[in-house]
Amino acid sequence: MLRSNNTVCLLCQYSQNVRFASRKFTGAMQTQRHASQAQSRLPKRMTLSPRVAQPNPRTSESGKPVRRRQDGPFGGMNLKEAGIRGVPEIRRTSGTDTKSNDREGGKTNRREGYHALKMQRALAPVSYNSRTVIKERLQQIDSFKKFQLLASVQESIEAQALKGLEDVMPTAVQRLAIPALLGEASKHQRKKTVKAEREDFLIAAETGSGKTLSYLLPVIDAVKRAEQQDADVEAYNKMKQEEDLKQNNLTLVSPPLTNMPHPTTGRPRAVILLPTSELVSQVGTLLKSLSHTVKFRSALISSSVSGKVIRNRLFSPGGVDILVSTPHLLASIAESDPNILSRVTHLVIDEADSLLDRGFSPLTSEIIDKSNPSLQQLILCSATIPRSLDSFLRKRFPDIRRLTTPNLHAIPRRVQLGVVDVERDPYRENKNLACADTIWSIGKSAADHEGPDKNAVDLKHVLVFVNEREKTQEVAEYLVTKGVNAVALSRDTPEHRASEILADFTSSEKLTVPRGENPGSLADNQPNYLPFGHVAPPVKRNLPNMKVLVTTDLGSRGIDTLAVRHVILYDVPHSTIDFIHRLGRTGRMGRRGRGIVLVGKNDRKDVVREVKEGMFKGQALI
Repeated sequence: MLRSNNTVCLLCQYSQNVRFASRKFTGAMQTQRHASQAQSRLPKRMTLSPRVAQPNPRTSESGKPVRRRQDGPFGGMNLKEAGIRGVPEIRRTSGTDTKSNDREGGKTNRREGYHALKMQRALAPVSYNSRTVIKERLQQIDSFKKFQLLASVQESIEAQALKGLEDVMPTAVQRLAIPALLGEASKHQRKKTVKAEREDFLIAAETGSGKTLSYLLPVIDAVKRAEQQDADVEAYNKMKQEEDLKQNNLTLVSPPLTNMPHPTTGRPRAVILLPTSELVSQVGTLLKSLSHTVKFRSALISSSVSGKVIRNRLFSPGGVDILVSTPHLLASIAESDPNILSRVTHLVIDEADSLLDRGFSPLTSEIIDKSNPSLQQLILCSATIPRSLDSFLRKRFPDIRRLTTPNLHAIPRRVQLGVVDVERDPYRENKNLACADTIWSIGKSAADHEGPDKNAVDLKHVLVFVNEREKTQEVAEYLVTKGVNAVALSRDTPEHRASEILADFTSSEKLTVPRGENPGSLADNQPNYLPFGHVAPPVKRNLPNMKVLVTTDLGSRGIDTLAVRHVILYDVPHSTIDFIHRLGRTGRMGRRGRGIVLVGKNDRKDVVREVKEGMFKGQALI
């Protein structure tokens, strides 16, 4: 049948529509099937990927290198081994059994070229070339008289600061820091730029080397020189003299005295920041003793005194020249009264590695910014330079002048280190027993020693350091049950009680007790065996010549424990910084000391071994 060009057969049109509908349905089915397959490929919750513990391919199927996955908050998921940065991989020989090699004495499972202290990466390195140069410079100064200090400040050194000592000579950090802070010209001193209106210094020296006196003497000298040139103080003194003359003249009726305060009332010239109230009391006591000769006004405020006492000391009518405080307290006062920091010319941040850490850094930086308009010198002081502090200083104070001693980050050789293996007999993983036995051994050897007085023995002070403050009371109570005079010190200890405890360990006076019966060993002190349920009798003997303080790192920061000759590390410190601060509580100011580490099953014996080797060689712990 013939059809025109514009007409279509109905049968052809129907077949064409059927083919189009089936094609559309097939596409929808394929899309749905692909979606279901993609959904089935998604990993279910709590199900590990099939590629767990398999190395990532170096190249893709197309031959291009695979981009390394970036570490993120979920970078450690779906892993069987934790790839901790800094921990070296154990070298293994392919195709061999590592266990059989270990039995045959092979070295395939050992860490080759690995040092435990390098894993921590806690301390910033100081080159030995610069240490040698500093030693040559320090040999040129052998007396305090070579420093360009005021006569009254020179007199206070022997009369107050170093009273009773013979052959008074400056230490290494004092020879290095005092001339630099006084601004004495030196070829090693950096040239000041035109824009530099403030000088920044970092004093870094080993513990017990006299850092406190190295910054106190220049600060006091600067305060006294500024007082002589201050027009406001001169006018105040002139008015005071006139009023005194009127009071002494009996023929004239004197008018009432004016209540005009001193120009430095509530506005000190120098501020010293310390992390704890114990350090505030220690530095404040030294300042008070120096003021007897130099005649300046100092005030120490901390959380250990009431608000009324703080207000009376800070806003005294007689004024205040040097203020010693903690960052928390001073920042809160400066927030309500910003004028407190308006006249500060010298700001000292002691224990800078703590005050510029995460906890204190915002408050310390706020104090620096508020006192910056009038600030002439910023002095940072620390016994260690951690890497975190080193990077912070390079960003915030790039032009800071670093005054580091040759023995920085090194424990002095006069401090000996012993190790007690708690795993062996008779302790059998009992650290409390090992600690008590060590203290009894020290007390027994001290009782056997005969001094000039045969009827008296020296009183020994021992510090025991633990990592957790909950452990302090537990260890102290155990030592008391063994006849040891022990007390605990932590953040939970009240302020007044902490001051009383530290007073026995910071005194430089040599104390003695009457000689009694020889205490013997700890085994002689143990009560006889008792069946279960019976109460043990009291201890047979005590250690009358021993005083023990169990504390955390609270007692390792800056406390001048001159009376301590023995330090026991109940727990192995977490880093070399803690090693330096804890062992630095003994062997201070040239004295000899001894440290003892209790090493258990889960402690880092490799770290202890390398610290001991470094101390024997006199190397820095970096």
